[in-house]
Amino acid sequence: MNSLYKLWCRAYQTVFRIVIPVLPYREPKILGSMDELGPMFKTKGISRVLIVTDQGLVKAGIAAMLEEKLASSGIDYSLYADTVPNPTVANVEEARSQYVESQSQAIIALGGGSAMDCAKAAACRVARPRTSLKWMAGVLKVWVRLPLLVAVPTTAGTGSETTLAAVITDPEKHHKYAIMDFPLIPPVAVHDYRLTVGLPPHITSTTGMDALVHAVEAYIGRSTTSYTRAMAVEAVRLISENLLEAYRDGSNAKARQNMLRAAFCAGNAFSISYVGYVHCVAHSLGGQYGVPHGLANAVLLPVVLRAYGESVYSKLASLTRESGLAKSLNLDPTASDETVAKAFISWVGDMNRSMDIPSKIQGIKTEDICQMVSYALAEGNPLYPVPKLFGREELTELYLAVKA
Repeated sequence: MNSLYKLWCRAYQTVFRIVIPVLPYREPKILGSMDELGPMFKTKGISRVLIVTDQGLVKAGIAAMLEEKLASSGIDYSLYADTVPNPTVANVEEARSQYVESQSQAIIALGGGSAMDCAKAAACRVARPRTSLKWMAGVLKVWVRLPLLVAVPTTAGTGSETTLAAVITDPEKHHKYAIMDFPLIPPVAVHDYRLTVGLPPHITSTTGMDALVHAVEAYIGRSTTSYTRAMAVEAVRLISENLLEAYRDGSNAKARQNMLRAAFCAGNAFSISYVGYVHCVAHSLGGQYGVPHGLANAVLLPVVLRAYGESVYSKLASLTRESGLAKSLNLDPTASDETVAKAFISWVGDMNRSMDIPSKIQGIKTEDICQMVSYALAEGNPLYPVPKLFGREELTELYLAVKA
């Protein structure tokens, strides 16, 4: 990578780090049950809402649970249930149209990251009907207040209920792009573990590892704060103690509730401190091939950490020690940072294997890598305050490393 471009990237990131204390970050108000939604809407004078979800949650009866709670409180609702994994521009426009036609006053995002991304982007289009999603892509381009957004996560991974981002896919260009602005942080979220009890094991595993990636990338980056480091440490501790249990016994209430908290903490951490190359490569794979985001993140995390090399040893070792993971792994308290960091990376691989997450991603075509690298570079540089800057050659190696 050109030295002047490296300097530009670091200068850009430094400016963002300096202004973090004055930016309007906030945490959503957390409700512990869907039962609290109806009374909350009534206090705000809201009588009709749009639910944005997907067909899987409709078929599983989870959407009906929410509908029942709203109806019993006298809240009318309209249901948009056609959100797809890696939600598209078409999904967003359909949800926006339904919001307008149903005369809704708020939006409930019910689901994982896809439903929340769709709901957030639809709210942007409601608030700015003359502005395209493509124009709003990037950082701080929304600017206006959105309709009330309520996030009801049914997975413990994305942390989307506390983030300022929505990631949308343009299927014609096989490209994902992110809209990032403070109005996208939902003011209200519901952490009801009962909604996650029926998750299939493979969804539990990949969404849980997604939360781990959020925490790790936030912690090892160059724009951390004492708050985001604490959030990342708590997330890693909770994930290391609860994810395997939630995977093996989906009905374990304590593990499920703790994983919701872990995803929330990790979401808080990366909302402020950003992510890194795991994410921009994963986004390009999702845009090109529809690879589920959590799966791509899980596969990529140990690969990217190894590629960072010694630039992450100190911070990764600190994260391992502070989260209690070093003790759980029976590491020597006097072990070097390099030894501890490499043990963490090995643990990530062990977690993946124990939950049947593959080490490679099927379907990657060599002829597509050049374009995906371009998308990853455009997303990651200069925005993400990564521990080590990668150029085209280094990113190409990441795709080749996970290519089946």
